[in-house]
Amino acid sequence: MLYKLTFKSVITVVNFKTREWFVMLKGRKAGLLLGIVMMLVLAACGNAGANQSENSEAGADAAATNSKPSPILKMGYAKSVMSYPMTLLPETTENLNVELSSFSSGNDVLTALVSKSIDVAQITYLHYITAMGKDLDIVPISGQVNGGTDILVEKSLGLEADDWDGLKKVIAEYKEQKKPFRVAASRGSAQDIQMRGEFLLHGIDPAKDIEIVNIPNFVDHIAAIERGEVEMVTTVEPVASQAKLNGTATHFTFPYNQAAGNLTNLIVTRSDVIKDRPADLEAFVGGVVTLLEKLDGDKQIWIDVVNKYTPLDEVTGAEALKNAYPDHKIHRESALAIVKMMLELDYIQKDVSEKVGANIDYTFLSKATGKAKEELGFND
Repeated sequence: MLYKLTFKSVITVVNFKTREWFVMLKGRKAGLLLGIVMMLVLAACGNAGANQSENSEAGADAAATNSKPSPILKMGYAKSVMSYPMTLLPETTENLNVELSSFSSGNDVLTALVSKSIDVAQITYLHYITAMGKDLDIVPISGQVNGGTDILVEKSLGLEADDWDGLKKVIAEYKEQKKPFRVAASRGSAQDIQMRGEFLLHGIDPAKDIEIVNIPNFVDHIAAIERGEVEMVTTVEPVASQAKLNGTATHFTFPYNQAAGNLTNLIVTRSDVIKDRPADLEAFVGGVVTLLEKLDGDKQIWIDVVNKYTPLDEVTGAEALKNAYPDHKIHRESALAIVKMMLELDYIQKDVSEKVGANIDYTFLSKATGKAKEELGFND
């Protein structure tokens, strides 16, 4: 299967079956756009490579586990700026041998966990809620990283950051001219839900006042603005930072005021792992908490690991991580707010609030931090 991704400055053809690349570059933005494509286009290969790990990072870190005790706890994560800190886990789990595997998408990680190819996984809150709707055996045991969403606007509109009155005026002008105000989003993503909730919070009905254009691959969002196909995009890091730094679009808002907040990633496992390997999970979550505290205290550690595994330059990496937040808490109430939004948007067909709320296990976080669940996100 051949797919073509086109930009003003880049034409990339990808054969998803053989994973071959054909790239034609032109213009001064080629290098920047290629950086985005190289890092994010693998996400489009999810169906072609389901349940297959991309082990380049895992292989690079395998040496770190050789001297560790047995048995091995297998951990999977989806490749992204938000998730690459997971490669540092072997440094903070001294008494546990953690084997890492990276995957092209969160769906692939979830599949690997359910099929028992791995023991623990980094996924998103949306993946967790969807899994509950399918009655899958998934148990959250720690938070990981939140944030990573940015809403950008076409710069010729002249809107300043968080100028919601100005945005409503522009939308009204488009209506008077019988033109839709178009906003690109990847339907079903955390960014899509955050954007819709934020618009409603500010008196903009996403179903009536604007036209939401579904562009599944985030890498295509900025090209849509360049081609004049949309006036605004809801996208992820580092796509947003690339666009802001090269002047393609301007920042409008971080959509974190709605009920779901800035929730993004979770660490989850299965009930059989909890039953059979509680001591290993305790050591693992302790390592996660230690790692996240290090990242919170020194973002340079995060920047360095992103630069190690992606073609991003340090300036872009640093800019992207201004919009990412280490967080070991599991925010139960905000997760329930996401359930409500997903129901309203028909992302799920039944209310799984009870399951989502009851299935979270704070035991290991409590042992790692010495705090009660009420201090670890139970009421947040």
